Amino acid sequence: MNSRKRNPFRLILYAYIIAMFVFSMLLYLPIFHEPGVDLSYKDALFTSVSAVSVTGLVTINVVETFNTAGILVLALAIQMGGVGIMTLGTFAWILFGRRVNVSQKLLIMVDQNRVQNQFSGLVKLMSSLLLIALMIEGVAAVLLGTYYLQFFENPIDAYIQGAFAALSAFTNAGFDLTGQSLIPFVDDYVVQILTILLIFAGSIGFPVLLECTEYLKSRKRTFKFSLFTKLSTATYFIVFIIGALGIWFLEKDLAFANLNWHEQISQSVFFSATARSAGLSTVDLNVFHVPVLLFLSCLMIIGASPSSVGGGIRTTTLAVMALSIKSFTLGRKHVQVFGRRIHEEDQQKSFIVISIFAFMFIVAMILIMYFEQGSGISLVQVFVETASAFGTCGLSLGVTSELTFSSQVVLMVLMLIGRVGIVALLFSLRKEEEPDRYRYATERIIIG
Repeated sequence: MNSRKRNPFRLILYAYIIAMFVFSMLLYLPIFHEPGVDLSYKDALFTSVSAVSVTGLVTINVVETFNTAGILVLALAIQMGGVGIMTLGTFAWILFGRRVNVSQKLLIMVDQNRVQNQFSGLVKLMSSLLLIALMIEGVAAVLLGTYYLQFFENPIDAYIQGAFAALSAFTNAGFDLTGQSLIPFVDDYVVQILTILLIFAGSIGFPVLLECTEYLKSRKRTFKFSLFTKLSTATYFIVFIIGALGIWFLEKDLAFANLNWHEQISQSVFFSATARSAGLSTVDLNVFHVPVLLFLSCLMIIGASPSSVGGGIRTTTLAVMALSIKSFTLGRKHVQVFGRRIHEEDQQKSFIVISIFAFMFIVAMILIMYFEQGSGISLVQVFVETASAFGTCGLSLGVTSELTFSSQVVLMVLMLIGRVGIVALLFSLRKEEEPDRYRYATERIIIG
């Protein structure tokens, strides 16, 4: 096998593509549909891509299309996409008593965006990760299912709703079984708070969850969190607070004008949390005005933390870029934060990710606007849908099903890239590094 075939980044990309097609064929089978439902393959494919990429954009009504078995298949696709294909594969490998070799460990690291970490203890870490994820989802499923008992005559239906809602919120998938997202719970703060906590747990980053677990287990007062945990967590909550304040300020005299103070706060807080990558909503997005829609799209583009279920450019990318700009403005040679210096390669990666993201985002919007000429789809609607797909968020103005299949293909490509990550995509296309045989003389050029 040559080096191109051994490229772990390319193998991970192929794994997600294969998973998307496999689940599309399963969801297309009539045995998983409600009686009388005629689901086209393109809708099954779009649903599968959205589920495996844990996005939540749909062209169909999930609860009216799939029966209980179909919902279970959809849930498996969401779970696989959420915790990562290689994490589940590793767990199955261990169950069969197989040894995880170096190549498989490398694939795990790529799948979890842990390309800078060491191999030591990796399988144990992934096992702990899956255990933590399942425990969070299990506890949340029981809590939500028990709470939903008041809304359902059949307890089984209540716990199915609770389990799916817990899975969807933790994986930031954005799917729902109500057909209306969380609109029926617009005044239910219990459901909203539990959902926000699950969104945080899934999008804050698996390394952060693992380090927090180690901190709670550790009896030593000297336990130190890594720079990644400090930087990603700080950035995550700074953006969350700015998001909530921004949404409130832009809509306090418009969509929120007739709401009392605690309703304004709850809507602002909830949408700041869900816009990062979750895609669940308590009101129809069309009630918001253009400034907030653009602001929400920016939150979708920022997305969640690396090594999480979320997409976007990721929190650390934003943080490193902002810190690099600050250091340059202050005339400092090195970028420093929390008593540590950020590696030059990481600084370079942050600007590459943002540049590639911006380029692909603009190209995608141009293509969709071209395909939708004469359809009445506005630029704002295209902007929101594109940001939602690329950020694997799922918030929508309800036009996804109205788009042509060509535009839906563009969104599917964005969802795939958003789940795999731009860095992994670039490394999958990267040729094997060859040593320079000679070097040219250096010459400065004018920039800006």
